[in-house]
Amino acid sequence: MKPGADARLKKVFASIGVPEQGAFKPDDFQLEAISAIERADCLVTAPTGAGKTWIAEKAIARILEKDGKSWYASPLKALTNSKYAEFGEIFGTGNVGILTGDRKENPDAPVIVGTTEILRNQLYDAMHEGKDLSTDFVILDEAHFLGDEDRGVVWEEIMIYLPARIPLLMLSATIGNADQIAGWLATIRSKECSVITETKRTVPLFPLFFHPSGMLLPLLSENAPGEKTTLYKKVSNYITSKNAPVLAPGRGLPPVGDILRVLKKYNLLPAIFFLKSRADCDKSLTFCGKNSLDDPERQARLSQRVQELAGQSEHIARHRHLKELENLAVGSHHSGQLPAWKLVIETLMTEGLLDAVFATSTVAAGVNFPARTIVFFNSDRFNGREFLPLTPTEFHQMTGRAGRRGMDNIGFAVGIPGKFMDTRLIATLVKAPPSYVLSQIRINFSMVLNLLLS
Repeated sequence: MKPGADARLKKVFASIGVPEQGAFKPDDFQLEAISAIERADCLVTAPTGAGKTWIAEKAIARILEKDGKSWYASPLKALTNSKYAEFGEIFGTGNVGILTGDRKENPDAPVIVGTTEILRNQLYDAMHEGKDLSTDFVILDEAHFLGDEDRGVVWEEIMIYLPARIPLLMLSATIGNADQIAGWLATIRSKECSVITETKRTVPLFPLFFHPSGMLLPLLSENAPGEKTTLYKKVSNYITSKNAPVLAPGRGLPPVGDILRVLKKYNLLPAIFFLKSRADCDKSLTFCGKNSLDDPERQARLSQRVQELAGQSEHIARHRHLKELENLAVGSHHSGQLPAWKLVIETLMTEGLLDAVFATSTVAAGVNFPARTIVFFNSDRFNGREFLPLTPTEFHQMTGRAGRRGMDNIGFAVGIPGKFMDTRLIATLVKAPPSYVLSQIRINFSMVLNLLLS
């Protein structure tokens, strides 16, 4: 494989770099949301990485100033652990507690971070005992999970059962029917629900296509008008040709080491590689034997940080991927790893010490895990029962990790041709409008009784 880049990319790659640093200035939608929370419930929809968490932090700070309590609910343990650490630094560890299926620390703290199921269960307990939920403010992160076939009912029940006296802030990826959801919420809670929408990405995204020869190509034609998506001619010629070679044949792993080498040549690292399975994430590390950090100073910092983090936990010190992490600057991140190891990967990636992370789609759902580039091998996703094509919301969540606010002028999404990659679908998703969120509520005897109690 010989690294190469289409001539049209010369100008694009020249824009790679760090934006001018200045004092942080909140975006208009962030200020609008903070103002709206003071008088009503609020639904904020914005692209991944746009700064929705900043809104939550400011809202929690205002509640703390009034000696009140806040509950921050997220869908994933990984995200919950991440927010627990972040909020501990901001508000003080003594002011923050965590409640998940695995952890229960400082449960009486004024700021609680937990999973949505725990919050829903606390609402159940309060209703059954005839008590009020002991909090003054609730934040539902990743609120677009409302449309999740398996877990959406949890979000919907929280919205229904939550006492109207408790303000509700919902943070969501961009969705197509935000006004409809806000209208429904205003009806069942008998109070106004403001909708704050931001559609523009903080860091522009440029989609690329990785030709099996090692050539990087623009995915889309620059002559495509408006929202129309037209494949770049060389990409179109490739996918319509018979017996075209592929990099991801379906069995075995693609040459991730060679792909990593091409990305490094054109300054497209760090990168997140999204793979189908946990096993593929772990196996990918073995293909990166030739990768190394070019900067000796950065390599020294990586080694020092790895040893510091390894000294905090025997599990980390004995982890079978520690050698690859320290020597090759690559790591594996998925739900099969213990939380302590995932936190190490997240820490090193956030500090800019890793070249690549091989991950499942869990990383896309809110974990603060940014990169310059994200790499797709598949245009579908396993939902627990079957593989289905990516939706616009899922795609935009994954590409939302490409381009780090304050660190990148531009982010990249790279499609790798393979058996499970529909290049035309990816091209369509780049400019696709956000998906609609549909109710997943299931009416049963238990819910009717809970409604009567509420």
